[in-house]
Amino acid sequence: MINTFKDYLDKTNLSENSKAAYLFAFRNFSEQYGNVTRKSLNAYKVWLVDNFKPQTVNLRLRGMNCYLESIGKEKWKLSFVKIQQKPFLENVISEADYLYFKQRLKEDGEMFWYFVIRFLAATGARVSELIQIKAEHVRLGYLDLYSKGGKLRRIYIPRSLQEEALEWLAGKAQDSGFIFLNRRGQRITTRGISGELKKYAVKYGIDPKVVYPHSFRHRFAKSFLERCNDIAFLADLMGHESIETTRIYLRKTATEQREIVDKIVDW
Repeated sequence: MINTFKDYLDKTNLSENSKAAYLFAFRNFSEQYGNVTRKSLNAYKVWLVDNFKPQTVNLRLRGMNCYLESIGKEKWKLSFVKIQQKPFLENVISEADYLYFKQRLKEDGEMFWYFVIRFLAATGARVSELIQIKAEHVRLGYLDLYSKGGKLRRIYIPRSLQEEALEWLAGKAQDSGFIFLNRRGQRITTRGISGELKKYAVKYGIDPKVVYPHSFRHRFAKSFLERCNDIAFLADLMGHESIETTRIYLRKTATEQREIVDKIVDW
């Protein structure tokens, strides 16, 4: 069954991380409960809730629901547990730190990593989407992605980034193919990107907690709303199914909240 599920996942547009997580969830379930029945599914959910944080519970449940889709048992899908959202955003790189980070990378000639964070912060792409960008997309100025349900999401490459990236690619004599490659000429992994960004954060004296790929996606959303207060448009750009997911970016970071409180509370 695991191989059949793996084949099903390979035909989807899910990221490699999601595929691995869903397979792990199915293996985890199978080892404990064997056959998939409504009773065993509910027992698995109870066990997850008793032993893991809500985010982990929901990730495992998404994996099992995906499996149920693959075998035509959508009616057996499990409901997710409610996650209590914090009233602030955590560990989001500030605009000042982002500007400083890209400046230092450029000064040190680390153009590959300069463009990694530029593309993440200027397009709102997920890291799994970043590594799909090709030279052809840079010339076009956008990348089209399709979800499993056939829904189109267009990731725009802003003109200033497009022009700078084309100049970089010309300097490398690259006019086609994936642009974010490792030393072996293969697409760099998402884990490889995460690890290197942490190293550069330490090197430049930036808090490593705020330097991870998704932090730059958060930075894109925060900066976008500060300049264009159109949350519905941002939801489309981010590829969110619901505008409610996007509303979190209307909140301030914990650091921003603290600065405001320190400034105005004088009684």
